[in-house]
Amino acid sequence: MKVRRLRGMAAALAAVAVTALAAACGGDGGSSGGEAAKTEVRLGFFPNITHSTALVGVKKGFFAKALGSNVTLKTATFNAGPAATEAIFSDAIDATYIGPNPAINAWSKSKGQAIKIIAGAASGGVFLVVKPEINDVADLKGKKIATPQLGNTQDVALRYWLQEKGLKTDTKGGGDVSIVPQENAQTLQTFATGDIDGAWVPEPFASRLVLESKGKILLNESDLWPGNKFVITHLIVRQQFLKEHPDLVKKLIEAHVESTAYINSDPAGAKEAINAELQDLSGKPLKPEVLESAFKNIAFTNDPIASSLVGSADHAVKVGLLDPVDLNGIYDLKILNEVLAAKGEQAVADR
Repeated sequence: MKVRRLRGMAAALAAVAVTALAAACGGDGGSSGGEAAKTEVRLGFFPNITHSTALVGVKKGFFAKALGSNVTLKTATFNAGPAATEAIFSDAIDATYIGPNPAINAWSKSKGQAIKIIAGAASGGVFLVVKPEINDVADLKGKKIATPQLGNTQDVALRYWLQEKGLKTDTKGGGDVSIVPQENAQTLQTFATGDIDGAWVPEPFASRLVLESKGKILLNESDLWPGNKFVITHLIVRQQFLKEHPDLVKKLIEAHVESTAYINSDPAGAKEAINAELQDLSGKPLKPEVLESAFKNIAFTNDPIASSLVGSADHAVKVGLLDPVDLNGIYDLKILNEVLAAKGEQAVADR
């Protein structure tokens, strides 16, 4: 099977470039072109260790194997969730690995019509990394702290945590702490040059800030959640695609479950696959010490840890980035639980 990748897309580019490719290849489904027609599945993810389920699934061929030889897999990479959800809205992708807050926003903006969460992927792996001279939250006053994108999962988490500590922020970079949304790759540069004082970022960027630029971990986000568990990555799908192609969604989930199992049963092989896929995407594999540090900070699971999604939504409301929203129905875990049952594994809950 031929696998095509579209790398480094911003939201607008995703909407234009991927849709154009879809049209050139017969559109979404390709069901009207006779026996020669190919069906395609367009899958998004981030080049982050927190998206290792996707990285491993692509590199090891789990998705390709599950989808079969008559299906073309197309992949698209994003820096942060809002760009990925824009691609979902514009019908540029069918499914994507994404964080909780962008999924909540997509559900809210579409009044529950755009997406469904169909599987969990990862928990943990997010840190507030700061300059060595910053020792506690009081030292953050007057400082610049980066997040991957306004309204993304880490952006909401930082704003809520600062609010709980009595520090004000706004969406224009003002307040007691100036929050600077920027791409993670740029954060590596601005932290090294001293243009920012810290960053609330996922792996591997947190480990890179520590190991490459002598940053200091001020906070592990896992410490803020019950049982130290919270969803950092889950898999969502366009509702229309789920309705029209439940068979393909099942194959996607089968590959997802296989990838999760491989990561947990063979960490060494998983790390090798992750680094190989990152090299394919960016041309630069992670240094061994960065990969080792980042990988150990994340738990890979099919459980979407639904309780933490409710918490994330509440946080976004409290910092003014989301209107109150009813999340009832955002999960559709039926297919996932069917796949898990066939493997003799325990079902996961949507609450």
